[in-house]
Amino acid sequence: MTSQVVEDEPEFYSKAKKYWKDIPPTVDGMLGGYGHISSIDINSSRKFLLRFIRDGSVKTGVARALDCGAGIGRITKRLLLPLFKTVDMVDVTEDFLNKAKTYLGHLTDDDLSNFLKRCRLGLQPNGLIVIKDNMAQEGVIMDDVDSSVCRDLDVVCKIIRQAGLSLLAQEKQDNFPDEIYHVYTLAMR
Repeated sequence: MTSQVVEDEPEFYSKAKKYWKDIPPTVDGMLGGYGHISSIDINSSRKFLLRFIRDGSVKTGVARALDCGAGIGRITKRLLLPLFKTVDMVDVTEDFLNKAKTYLGHLTDDDLSNFLKRCRLGLQPNGLIVIKDNMAQEGVIMDDVDSSVCRDLDVVCKIIRQAGLSLLAQEKQDNFPDEIYHVYTLAMR
């Protein structure tokens, strides 16, 4: 849990803000030098989301989406706007959001749980929350450089349950380089 690796919460958020301030507002910057995987990421995410938009008993609406940690709007532009009528963007770095206007960071466990609770309360009937993020192999890994955390799938699922949400589906991203973290997409309501 992040409470075991984050000693000073204000410093944790301050370091993340400082790190991202120095990152160029480009696709390559948003993906840590792996800009070439952007299309793979978008196509996989589209396939995952379409399961909930077009199919099945857990069908969701397309009126509104929220892109959290939106950066320069890579996901908003290429994935969400073609599927949803309205997309709101949130990010810790204002310059990224400003860049997105011309072209949405990491949270502690408690803050992530509280954020997911607020998202749950704001869901429309049949609404859906989707997270796509890096997953550690085991436990929680703190990155002192960008003040981010990488949780394993069990920790993320525990936070989801604490927020009063049910996991509907999970999927591991295929075709990413072996040297980066595994990436999972999780759907919940």
